[in-house]
Amino acid sequence: MDGPPTAPPAVLLCGVVRTGLLPARDAVDERTAARLLRLRADERVRLSRRPVRHAVSPDVLTGVDCRLPAAGARIRAVGTVAARAALVEGRVLQTTAHFRLPSAGDDRRRPWGHYLVRPGLLVPVGRFHAEAVADGHLAGRRPDELDAGAIAEALAARISRRRELDHDPPLRTPVTALRWCALPATEGTGPSLSLTVDDRLRTLRLRIPGDLAPARVAAFCEDLALHDWLLTTVGDRLDGLRPSTADDTALLATLRPLVDHLLHLWLPRARLDSTLAPLWDVLEDTTGFTQQWETLARRIRDQLAMRALTGRTTAEGTHR
Repeated sequence: MDGPPTAPPAVLLCGVVRTGLLPARDAVDERTAARLLRLRADERVRLSRRPVRHAVSPDVLTGVDCRLPAAGARIRAVGTVAARAALVEGRVLQTTAHFRLPSAGDDRRRPWGHYLVRPGLLVPVGRFHAEAVADGHLAGRRPDELDAGAIAEALAARISRRRELDHDPPLRTPVTALRWCALPATEGTGPSLSLTVDDRLRTLRLRIPGDLAPARVAAFCEDLALHDWLLTTVGDRLDGLRPSTADDTALLATLRPLVDHLLHLWLPRARLDSTLAPLWDVLEDTTGFTQQWETLARRIRDQLAMRALTGRTTAEGTHR
């Protein structure tokens, strides 16, 4: 019996990662995470415990037949967008929607069965310009074009509505979106990336030598989105933080949730495919992610140390 048809090589990958805090007072356990992420009855949730607990749902597919976001061009494509959800330490919810495009399209639309056996592949109908779609995807869709972000958002809403969640999170946090694309690097050049941050939206353009492996690239983008979200969330909470005083109730109310729920999640490269490790090196060289995080974490520890010292000094003065 023949296996599934081989999909043509991809010349462009596009996707959106949505990252936010799971709406629950406490982190959910492994069993609950598996229930939340069981989006299909025929496939199990993938679970790992090292270096942090990480649960990933099976892919769900959305069939589309519409125009692609393309700068200066009208490009129609047919196929499926793949989406999945992940829970990090039972606390942070990420949803990703992504698709890939082959080097050439079809001259006519085929029956749906042709597309359904090629999950996550969108096949252009007619002429196709990869750079135009990459530019259009990063710039943002127009009303009549494909919206991968809406697919990721709908998946997050589907999970957040589950009755297992009490919708009483321990701290208020932003929701960020990373809109990304990946193209082949030119021959003889190494990997490169360009990251832009604009309020709660990030745009990322990757150039990758060799084949574009959708699962590996999507995992890299999820890891980047997670650590960017951690930086954004902790930075926002520390913005305008008042210095330590004799009465530090407000200070502790700000810092304690960060220590209890977020600081231990900073583990870049922990699940990164070795073939994409150079991309994280490029990211560190251009943005200094880890240096920024260490500065924030040191500030939190210094504030807590000062609070402990102030409390000890006050207690000693009271007993003299």
